[in-house]
Amino acid sequence: MRKRIALAVSLLAILSLDAVNAQVIQGGSIVESLSAAPGNPVRGRAIVTSRQTGLCLLCHSGPFPEERFQGNLAPDLQASAARLDAPQLRARIVNAAYFNPQTIMPAYYQTSHLNRVAPKFAGQTILTGQEIEDVIAFLMTMNIQNSK
Repeated sequence: MRKRIALAVSLLAILSLDAVNAQVIQGGSIVESLSAAPGNPVRGRAIVTSRQTGLCLLCHSGPFPEERFQGNLAPDLQASAARLDAPQLRARIVNAAYFNPQTIMPAYYQTSHLNRVAPKFAGQTILTGQEIEDVIAFLMTMNIQNSK
């Protein structure tokens, strides 16, 4: 019985990794959500501003006056949110190298075709599908604020 449970868990893990690697960018977008639940912009903001989770502010800047030492290596997040829709943002977060092979932005939702991954992180995504949807929901609120 234990062997069957272990086999089932292993198969589920393999299937979920296949789902991660199956995210196909078409026309510069990933239309399908990466999670069953809608994104939460409050959680998304926390991920974007976290120096442990998203690490976005190492390279990007944005309207976060409370956050010191924002990056200047990548586009301003508010400008990106104004220029791109949710499927386009999703594709860039999943695998920015698709758009620019020389990018320093990590592929936040890839488990294969990566370079220099520490063995303890092999086979894991940086962010979960839900966390990416949360970040997109937050970025979309920045877009709404721009249009006012």
